[in-house]
Amino acid sequence: MRIQLVMIMLISLLTACSGNDVLPKPKAELRLEYPNPIYQTFDFKYFSFETSKLAKVEKINDKKINLSYPSMRAKIYLTYNPVGKNLDTLLRDAEKFTQEHTVKADEIITLDFINDSRKVYGTMNLVTGNAASQIQFHVTDSLKHFIDGSLYFYAEPNYDSIMPAVKYLQNDISHLLESMKWKYKN
Repeated sequence: MRIQLVMIMLISLLTACSGNDVLPKPKAELRLEYPNPIYQTFDFKYFSFETSKLAKVEKINDKKINLSYPSMRAKIYLTYNPVGKNLDTLLRDAEKFTQEHTVKADEIITLDFINDSRKVYGTMNLVTGNAASQIQFHVTDSLKHFIDGSLYFYAEPNYDSIMPAVKYLQNDISHLLESMKWKYKN
């Protein structure tokens, strides 16, 4: 009798589970969609450029400007420096700042930017990995003007999570560089 009872329970357990296999739930993919950028011109003492209307321009002083993206919890910091006999120092400092991110970076990709007609020359460094800043850049006319910039997110650096926003802001920074115009006093 006991053997029959054990067999019935065993058969019940085996047949109860067949056909209803438990499968793991697939991982949800975060879908971040940003609007197509509409650009507007911002005019400052030493230069002008175009940036997305998503950006809130925060003028700190004549030499410091922040572009805040509240919906992405991101900010681009821009600092202007006049060029005298210090161009080498400015370039070295900008590159040193990028190299400080190599500790957390998986890779740093350098993109050069040259626009001879506007006298705009620069470099954009794309940092992949969980670094504090994913993009650093600098731009100059090599004679009078120098701007360095960096992108930061107000979140713990998790590159996989912020990658869509990084790509969107990389396009905005590229447009900023392409639209840069220097001002010269006569």
